[in-house]
Amino acid sequence: MTPPSPAPTLRGDRVLLRPVRDGDVDRLREILLEPSVARWWGGPRPDDPEFDAALDWLDGDETDTTWVIEVDGAIAGSIQAAEELERDYRHAGLDLFLSSAYQGQGLGTDAIRTAARWLFEVRGHHRLTIDPSAANERAIRAYVRVGFRPIGIQRQYERGPDGTWHDGLLLDLLAGELR
Repeated sequence: MTPPSPAPTLRGDRVLLRPVRDGDVDRLREILLEPSVARWWGGPRPDDPEFDAALDWLDGDETDTTWVIEVDGAIAGSIQAAEELERDYRHAGLDLFLSSAYQGQGLGTDAIRTAARWLFEVRGHHRLTIDPSAANERAIRAYVRVGFRPIGIQRQYERGPDGTWHDGLLLDLLAGELR
């Protein structure tokens, strides 16, 4: 299986997933600095004043596909797929963030479902994973609505913006389970 080409434009029920453009970085940075987003995604870091969450998010490799999430022509957030192409371990992982103005409206669920459908139907994956903070209940509810199932807690999985280690929840979704 070959790495994905640039992100295709995908339409969900209410969201449009489109390739990231040069002019999107400032808006993505603004979203990542919103308190309800920075809490999970890493706003300013006291131990690393040069850290830029938007550039970090966009600094993927050849197996990553990143989209901007648009709602009615406005940038609402971003979603990313990271593909493991090793044939015996083949799967893809997803991650996303939404501006606080778009949270709690089912838009994250729509974006995840739209990207998952592409990963299953076009990219040929049989399994997807996602690994939010174990404390991010809103995100977990959105992923479960799409069909993801909890696998287990990853203890002290990631360092938060505050510099302390936090648990992550690993969830997965098989192709036939997508809702």
